[in-house]
Amino acid sequence: MKLKILIAAAALAVSGAAIAQPGPGGGGAPSPEMQAARDAMMKACAADLKTLCDGKEGREPMQCIRQGGDKLSAGCKDAMAKMPARRGPPGGGAGGPPPGGN
Repeated sequence: MKLKILIAAAALAVSGAAIAQPGPGGGGAPSPEMQAARDAMMKACAADLKTLCDGKEGREPMQCIRQGGDKLSAGCKDAMAKMPARRGPPGGGAGGPPPGGN
């Protein structure tokens, strides 16, 4: 009986540690490269944010900048182009096999 309890406790401890770990590409702190690119973009796009996206809160300013298109300054466009690509979840996040796969 004590062995069963010990095994159950060990299994719960291991599963709890696995759940607490952030998955690939999400939940954790951004990489130093990503953080540096974000900081550079925020600096380069500060004037654009003020003129085009004033009053926006939360995630809205970044969405506004991404949709700015031709209205953005050259420096802001350049900084956005240098942003590292965001990595999505493995397999494209669709939850199924890759297209054309069996």
